[in-house]
Amino acid sequence: MPKRQISLFDEASSIEEATAQPSVDASQADSAGDRPDASQADRPTAITVSAINSRARELLEQGLPHVWVVGEVANWRRVSSGHCYFSLRDEHAQIPCMMWRSEARELPTDPEEGMEVYARGRVTLYEPRGRYQLVVRAIEGKGEGLWRLAFERLRRKLDSEGLLDPSLRRPLPTFPRRIGVVTSRTGAALRDIVTVVRRRAPWAHLLVSHCRVQGREAALDVSRALDNLVRHGEVDVVIVARGGGSVEDLWAFNEEILARAVAACPVPVVSAIGHEIDVTIVDLVADLRAPTPSAAGEIVVPDSRALRTEVNGLATTLAEGLRGLTDRSGRHIERLGERMTAGAERRLDGWTSRLERFGLRLDARSPLGTLGRGYAVPMGSDGMVLRRAGDFEAGMAFTLRVSDGSVPCRAEEATDDI
Repeated sequence: MPKRQISLFDEASSIEEATAQPSVDASQADSAGDRPDASQADRPTAITVSAINSRARELLEQGLPHVWVVGEVANWRRVSSGHCYFSLRDEHAQIPCMMWRSEARELPTDPEEGMEVYARGRVTLYEPRGRYQLVVRAIEGKGEGLWRLAFERLRRKLDSEGLLDPSLRRPLPTFPRRIGVVTSRTGAALRDIVTVVRRRAPWAHLLVSHCRVQGREAALDVSRALDNLVRHGEVDVVIVARGGGSVEDLWAFNEEILARAVAACPVPVVSAIGHEIDVTIVDLVADLRAPTPSAAGEIVVPDSRALRTEVNGLATTLAEGLRGLTDRSGRHIERLGERMTAGAERRLDGWTSRLERFGLRLDARSPLGTLGRGYAVPMGSDGMVLRRAGDFEAGMAFTLRVSDGSVPCRAEEATDDI
């Protein structure tokens, strides 16, 4: 049968009734002659402060074991132990709240003053001070309140440091030899990437660095996997990938430690987190964002079939270019030949004219030229020119050389007339 709900005041009354002694009339007490003893007899049995606080705590916890409370956050503080203390308030009232460290570290960030949240917990009473409070197990902002707040806080911080500057983005290699993939080896994201890369670029090598991609330590695990891959894998480009999920599922890729690891990576990084509508901090610091893991595979490697078509087209273009170049070169050579021939002819004509002038001068000065002007040259039988009268003897035969031949002659006598 259902348990009867008892209020704190009902329970206190029942305790008092159960422990009360029969009342004594005041006149009877006076006649007894001993007022102190009589007053003690009239007084009911007392309950301790600890007992009533303990009972009140039990009643609160039984009556409100698990509740969702909506209200504005006030006076939030996280103490050195990691526990959080705050209040939830509305326009009429407020309730003190606390959150243990183990639950508080699951929050993406601390809520802002006045932020409206939903808090799940149990109402209890802190017995040493008699103070009732809500012990919160989880806090959710309206919509993506806390998650969006944490995202924007980190985005502004990294932007102020220049890590989101588009000028820092590095181009991807055109033909990567070794491609690193940081993801879970059991996830669908890895299968999608492998399928695409094998189809498009079967020559490329894939190196997978396994890590957890969800959970409290996932951001640190992904960071370590990325560092190990670039240290020992000698990769040309890295894909950081995970399939789709809720904001909480993808939150590892919104944590600062992983964002800084991606920004510090010495090779280009392609982020492929969730679906196209999911945007993470890693997407903002990576060199390129792919809408899905499959798209990342298409981005990092060229399509071999498209390359083959392009190469064939380039070969045709090159052949046509060479033919055109040959034709242009032939025409150019012909024009050069014509120019050289014309130049040679002009130079030859110049040389011919000069030779003719030299010839005329030489001819004018040569013996034959002299003979042509009517002179003759006597030559002895030994071929020597007879220059003086003394070279002739009476009866001596000699030859007289004229312009068109020679005439045999004989000297009769020589005279020396000058």
